[in-house]
Amino acid sequence: MSFRLSAWLVIIHIIVIGQVARAQDETVVKVDSTLVVLNAVVIDRHGRHVSGLSKKDFSVFDNSAEQKISFFAAEESPFAAVVLIDTSGSMEERVTLARAAAIRFLDGLRPSDNAAIYSFDSKVSLVRPFSNSRDVPEQLFDVKARGMTVLNDAIYEASIELEKKPEKRRAIIVLSDGMDTTSRRNEEKTLKAALTANAVIYTVDMSTADSNVAQRSRNQGTLKKFAEKTGGTFVATPGGAAMREAFKNIADELGLQYTLGYEPTSSERDGKWHAIELRVARPGLTIRTRKGYNAFKPS
Repeated sequence: MSFRLSAWLVIIHIIVIGQVARAQDETVVKVDSTLVVLNAVVIDRHGRHVSGLSKKDFSVFDNSAEQKISFFAAEESPFAAVVLIDTSGSMEERVTLARAAAIRFLDGLRPSDNAAIYSFDSKVSLVRPFSNSRDVPEQLFDVKARGMTVLNDAIYEASIELEKKPEKRRAIIVLSDGMDTTSRRNEEKTLKAALTANAVIYTVDMSTADSNVAQRSRNQGTLKKFAEKTGGTFVATPGGAAMREAFKNIADELGLQYTLGYEPTSSERDGKWHAIELRVARPGLTIRTRKGYNAFKPS
């Protein structure tokens, strides 16, 4: 065999291997992009978190069609979370309270958990990058109330950052009065970003009792919608010990979830909304998880 022919055979062999490797990579990407992940909290009649359930105790339905659960993780999985602190002008009297709540959340982190902190007013600003440390950054004490409010943009950007994280359990904790004034994204686009990132949103209402009643009701409606659609909770305006307890409960709950995943049997990838129903076999239990997702085509 001539040297030239041998060289060509080597080149062809390299090309074939490269094509196979690319095909395998594409397969992996396709599978990952179609996996629907659910982070679920199970509560008993007394409002207590239920542990000890297994994969066989759950069943999941996508647009009423039962699905095969291909991924399951019990309660002690690590989580990645972003704390968003509203520092707009309307929060002037409550920034100190929000700061204390963020510190309380950091104090509840386990060594395997990661949390970042952002503030938002007329723009979204990084206060602390993702870390498992409970240390409080000095920048957190420098935040002051000013400017307008980009609530939607803050949640959207937090979702994008969480989507990059390896943890399947992801959460966004929002401390805000719920008023958005200058965001580039609307609620629908923001919610889609959170659902795409498999992020559960916890919202804490920081409005005051003397706020405009109609405006406060609308703002609370926005915060409740983000929480309910993603499987999180809405916390009414707390203060002092109640605020600390609320954040302790959020940190505890993130460590007491069940994470499930499935690949939808339906081949429809038309961007339409798919309703999700998660059931548990044992009676008297309540499940809180995301309500659905948009079936986008895999990229």
